[in-house]
Amino acid sequence: MLSVSLGPLSLSIGHLLIITAFALALLVGGFLGRRYRVPVAGSVADIFVVAMICARLGFVIGYFEHYRNDLFGILDIRDGGFDVIWGLAGAVGFTTFLLWRRESVRRPLAIASLTGLLFWAGTAGTIALIEQQARGIPPVTLTTLNGGTTAVSQIAPGQPMVINLWATWCPPCIREMPVLDAAQNRYPDVTFVFANQREQTETIRAFLDKQNLELNNLYRDRQADLARAVGSQGLPTTLFYNANGQLVDTHMGELSQATLARGLNKIRPGPQ
Repeated sequence: MLSVSLGPLSLSIGHLLIITAFALALLVGGFLGRRYRVPVAGSVADIFVVAMICARLGFVIGYFEHYRNDLFGILDIRDGGFDVIWGLAGAVGFTTFLLWRRESVRRPLAIASLTGLLFWAGTAGTIALIEQQARGIPPVTLTTLNGGTTAVSQIAPGQPMVINLWATWCPPCIREMPVLDAAQNRYPDVTFVFANQREQTETIRAFLDKQNLELNNLYRDRQADLARAVGSQGLPTTLFYNANGQLVDTHMGELSQATLARGLNKIRPGPQ
């Protein structure tokens, strides 16, 4: 499963785990804070903020060439560009600093932080191991705008493939389309597939004309079979398959040039 729906809100599993780990650390910190009669929740929140800033900073540094001409894009975290290693390093470093400087909260803060970290690491690791068993291209058939059908596995055998699940009513889908449109020409060694979710041919054609887009490999996922097979509960969702047909990365939410480059780094060799 790639994402879950919480009413009108959809979250990727990765984001949900981070939020849950933070909430658990806050809960444990609040409980221990009352027991030891020291404020802990504020320090836990500070650690979370520092971790997010470091994770974003690390990602921007790693893919700065894609932000060079759009510096305001650095602040647009809707693209989901965060580096886990930098985030962990920031969290560990700042936690160590707080434990050194604030002797009164050392024990409860250490327990709260460790609880959140162990929950996140254990759950994320378990999910990753489970998903490794079912990461091939699902046996799903898509429909062309002319009414023909094609199995997803036959679209680009032996070649890296990026599949974008989208719809014309989805604002982040619309915002990311120019990035994907340009990428399909920039990376000829990668097949970009656009799987529209549950919409009619006339609606899709009208959207393409209005947005002045020419999308290759455009299909209809008429009953959202592909989305259901990969466990996607929200749009847009982008799937990155390597040349062996294995799913090696996913991205839920709007893509930027930087987050697209991160996914491409994992499925194609050479400079991006």
